[in-house]
Amino acid sequence: MSYMPKVSVIIPTFNRLGYLPRSLGSVLAQSYDDYELIVVDDGSTDQTVDAIQQDYPSVNLIEQENKGVSAARNAGIRAASGEWIALLDSDDEWLPGKLNSQMNALESHPEYRLCHTEEIWIRDGVRVNPTNKYAKVGGRIFKRCLPLCIISPSSVVLHRELFHDVGEFDESLEVCEDYDLWLRITAREPVLFLDQQLVRKYGGHDDQLSTMHWGMDRFRVRALQRILDENLVSGNDAHMTLQTLVGKLDLLVEGSRKRGNLDLLHELEPQLEAARENLTRNITYQKKAR
Repeated sequence: MSYMPKVSVIIPTFNRLGYLPRSLGSVLAQSYDDYELIVVDDGSTDQTVDAIQQDYPSVNLIEQENKGVSAARNAGIRAASGEWIALLDSDDEWLPGKLNSQMNALESHPEYRLCHTEEIWIRDGVRVNPTNKYAKVGGRIFKRCLPLCIISPSSVVLHRELFHDVGEFDESLEVCEDYDLWLRITAREPVLFLDQQLVRKYGGHDDQLSTMHWGMDRFRVRALQRILDENLVSGNDAHMTLQTLVGKLDLLVEGSRKRGNLDLLHELEPQLEAARENLTRNITYQKKAR
């Protein structure tokens, strides 16, 4: 029987040769060693493949045409043999005890299937402190995940069965694909949080997806609508989801008007009207149920 690692570490990458060695080195420096390392190259043109084959022969390299980060992560997940999946973005890095701390915590708390950690933020080479809206917590955190993404992919270790239960990363979302997945998970179950800074999260460079798309909430509203359409939440959670959806659509409609983006405006206005009607019905239903 072939060896089956406990953890599969998955790094998706696209033209990140300048950052990737830092990420790879941080995995190879882990004090925990029961893992396999999978890199999914998403159609890079910067010699990434040659560098990995030459300098990192132990890496399981998967090559695909450029399909986006969700498709790359999903390819890695499908190829993984570990019971647990650890994600790492190719511009971030782990501290040496990251995997060991999380696997010990998950072993001590077998009721959890996702564990995330605190992180250190580096922007343009300078350490910064995130604002309170990004504060990370554990437990039943669905409502905390509604405004924006508070779980960093690079901090996560999750059980592979979760992907069977809630689905993979949504490949139709250009950004906010992590926000979408965390909503689907936290709508169903609590998560474990380690209040330890075990990841260095780097930002400020030009190729970050979050800086390349106007109106990130355009993608968040699709995730929120999916939660509602699939009836993943009820009661107060459904009410909060509707409130968040209306608020984000309101801002997008206003922004579309200011930008003169009539095509997007005509797309969003009916969505906003429908969401407002659903919210009104939900409020009426809740009052009658009291």
